Amino acid sequence: VKRPSAGTVRVWLKRDSGQYWPSVYHTMPAPCSCMSFNPETRRISVGMDNGVVSVSEQNKTLTCVAFTNITFAHQGGVTVVLFVLEMEWVLSTGQDKSFTWHCSESGQQLGTYRTTAWVSGLQFDVETRHAFVGDYSGQVTILKLEQDNCNLVTTFKGHTGNVTALYWDPVQRVLFSGSSDHSIIMWDIGGRKGTAIELQGHNERVQGLCYAPHTRQLISCGSDGGIVIWNMDVARQETPEWLDSDSCQKCEQPFFWNFKQMWDTKKIGLRQHHCRKCGQAVCGKCSSKRSTIPLLGFEFEVRVCDSCHESITDEERAPTATFHDSKHAVVHMHYEPTRSWLLTSGADKVIKLWDMTPVVS
Repeated sequence: VKRPSAGTVRVWLKRDSGQYWPSVYHTMPAPCSCMSFNPETRRISVGMDNGVVSVSEQNKTLTCVAFTNITFAHQGGVTVVLFVLEMEWVLSTGQDKSFTWHCSESGQQLGTYRTTAWVSGLQFDVETRHAFVGDYSGQVTILKLEQDNCNLVTTFKGHTGNVTALYWDPVQRVLFSGSSDHSIIMWDIGGRKGTAIELQGHNERVQGLCYAPHTRQLISCGSDGGIVIWNMDVARQETPEWLDSDSCQKCEQPFFWNFKQMWDTKKIGLRQHHCRKCGQAVCGKCSSKRSTIPLLGFEFEVRVCDSCHESITDEERAPTATFHDSKHAVVHMHYEPTRSWLLTSGADKVIKLWDMTPVVS
């Protein structure tokens, strides 16, 4: 299913020749801003720039599409829409900083929640009725939904940029969040220990996240066209917190704001850096080495202090992710685990279908 911005929804079906050809071309009343597809009922939920959410009727063949239950869910453009079959709910978020849920049968609004910033990511856990809402402030909010109201469970923030993608794994009970700060964070919700594992493998904003549960591999894509396959079946560690100090914690040279020590020792103040392995505050001379630390999420070389550089073994430097070039700026991705197919759509208006069997295995 393709949603171009020109206000149309198109359905592409695979023919006997193996090629995909358009089967349905449906014109919408406004440009489409987001959509979701339910494979069991083959319902298409579409959010539009005018704040309308529209859900198609159940269709087993997808040879024709009829949209009903048009609902004015938001006062601004719809940013994310999800159809929850088990609850017969349609969840949506908008540029008006609101999160709403409607009955998919009647179109009636059941509840709404005001967010502090424009929402850019949404996931839902059917078992516990928890909604995970990521926004442009970099914050993720967890809400407990009821039939006509919701309760705030908690909020957490680990990104320095806006949240651009969310993925919830109901089996491992972990939430993955991607951001414009190029990073991914794995939040261990089920462990109830507040563990947050950081992953650094993109050079630009993270655009999409998917998870292969049978192999415990995370798939992420970026606006630079990079696709990264992360092995999550390894003993990953939390990145250390950066320590505060007025002088280098290795050579004790003062940093440039430590005027008293600079005056007492008659030394010029140095710039502060941090070792990515131990978190200590160090000067440039004591942290001149670079290294990958995959188990801490650093697949690219990062700054480490000299003593940590010596302690990192070749085994600890072994990569835990593989990198692939999609050759287009990815704006959306979807993974089908039963077939190991990955679909990417790009800013070049091209849809690509990838067979991930060789790498997701």
